[in-house]
Amino acid sequence: MNTPSYKTISAKKETVNKEWFVADATNQVLGRFSSQIATVLRGKHKTYYTPHVDCGDNVIVINAEKIRLTGNKWTDKEYISHSGYPGGQKIRSPKDIAIKSPAHIIEMAVKRMLPRNRLGNVIFNNLHVYAGSSHPHEAQQPKELKIK
Repeated sequence: MNTPSYKTISAKKETVNKEWFVADATNQVLGRFSSQIATVLRGKHKTYYTPHVDCGDNVIVINAEKIRLTGNKWTDKEYISHSGYPGGQKIRSPKDIAIKSPAHIIEMAVKRMLPRNRLGNVIFNNLHVYAGSSHPHEAQQPKELKIK
């Protein structure tokens, strides 16, 4: 029988080609920027995307302190966390977080857009966020990521 066979090719950890990208966060809106970074981290921009495999790329984000939030979100938005103990609830604004670690705002936004399982934890390790314009990943020769 000489019939064409159509097979869906599923990516494996060994066959995935991972690249390095650098994205500049200067004057980018946090949510739109983070969603595009999460898409690249997850690998959904690739033709051989497989949901249960880490087929995404590594992303370096620079100038995290220059991220932009629309409206009054610098003061009105609340990040709520709880330690698990009575009275252990903490409410922080992006302004308070940016004073301590400007990179943490982008990290939280991207992490909450990834799956909440073991694969999501592995994918999140492919994100590298830096407050300044320099990064220690020059040896990987990252390409510039065009953010729309």
